[in-house]
Amino acid sequence: MQGEKISPHLQDFPAIDWSDIAPRVSPSVRSSLERILETQNGADLSLDESYALANAEGDDLLGLLVAANTLRAELAGNIVTYVVNRNINFTNICFVGCKFCAFSRGPREADTYFLTMEQMAEKTIEAWNLGATEVCIQGGLPRNLPKFHYRDILRVVKNAVPKMHIHAFSPMEIVYGLELTGMPLHDYLSMLRDNGLGTLPGTAAEILDDEIRQILSANKLSTAQWIEVIRAAHRCGIRTTSTLMYGHAESPAHWVRQMRLLRDIQSETGGFTEFVPLGFVHQNTILFHQGLARTGPTVAEHLKVHALARVLLAGSINNIQVSWVKLNRELSQLCLHAGANDYGGTLMEENISREAGSTAGQYTSPEDFQALIMETGRIPAERNTTYTRIHIKVPLDELTAEHSIEAEFA
Repeated sequence: MQGEKISPHLQDFPAIDWSDIAPRVSPSVRSSLERILETQNGADLSLDESYALANAEGDDLLGLLVAANTLRAELAGNIVTYVVNRNINFTNICFVGCKFCAFSRGPREADTYFLTMEQMAEKTIEAWNLGATEVCIQGGLPRNLPKFHYRDILRVVKNAVPKMHIHAFSPMEIVYGLELTGMPLHDYLSMLRDNGLGTLPGTAAEILDDEIRQILSANKLSTAQWIEVIRAAHRCGIRTTSTLMYGHAESPAHWVRQMRLLRDIQSETGGFTEFVPLGFVHQNTILFHQGLARTGPTVAEHLKVHALARVLLAGSINNIQVSWVKLNRELSQLCLHAGANDYGGTLMEENISREAGSTAGQYTSPEDFQALIMETGRIPAERNTTYTRIHIKVPLDELTAEHSIEAEFA
């Protein structure tokens, strides 16, 4: 998408009502979308119908975007949430060698770093003093990491700020922790939970198809391992996010299969808090420079993936997040009109997308989020990590009558 301008065809879709676009949508796609608008349940679509939506173009794509926005209003209301958090990437040393990652370094490179426990405590205290309610802790995988390093990070952070929610350690890091300790998965996750782990990022998913995973990172955990860790976390009472990385070597069929897989897990465990589409940032990655990936998602793909998620996950995972670090300001706002209802976190110290070539910045303040959200005609609200507490962040006298009515049902 680098440098791609948003065409008027796509830029203006938020002003279109379903009744206006429906007559122009092909009969089969229209039938699928109208069924979901009626039932609010993405499980009602067959695999072939889902594939057709994932490949929608022209007026069919506009229909998908408008239907997703309509569905969002009904399922998530007019509120757009965000969380005040800080990223703590505790090291960039990693032996895994993911080709889509420009953040990791070999142990002997000049710009490696490894935060001490004291530094992580300081960053946590600083984040709390700036209003953060969450720290998101992930890092590279260095060889010979101390056996209980992940547990010890949790202890230090909790000791520094007992009320801070810790959202930490991807399924890849959990698998590495199992290798280090030799503990059974359930016991290891229970130990982390008992030492302060609040929720687990559902990252390291990328595309949950082992053929694609071999292209992206031959050394990474398998699809089966990712699913095993996520299900076990949910059984331990540890909720997780769910993710998909798009715009590289995958096809729309992969998007559909992954979303349907996430639906299946959710129906079994109920443990997902949200779904986060992650656009591939290509500029500084080996994957792109070796000719194994396209130049990131197009504008149409960004919008389509968010809309498809809203439709296919309807009634299952009803929080769809915009990853603002992957997008520019205008496109992130358009994705809010394409089915998304959450802006993610302020981050304070985002490194991974920035290293890959993203220019969206490392931090968006709560005030910036509030302005971005209000520009779209929606109501900004700060949330906690699990969406169980939401505080509207706009003076009541600034809400229009329309805003106020819709807010009651959000």
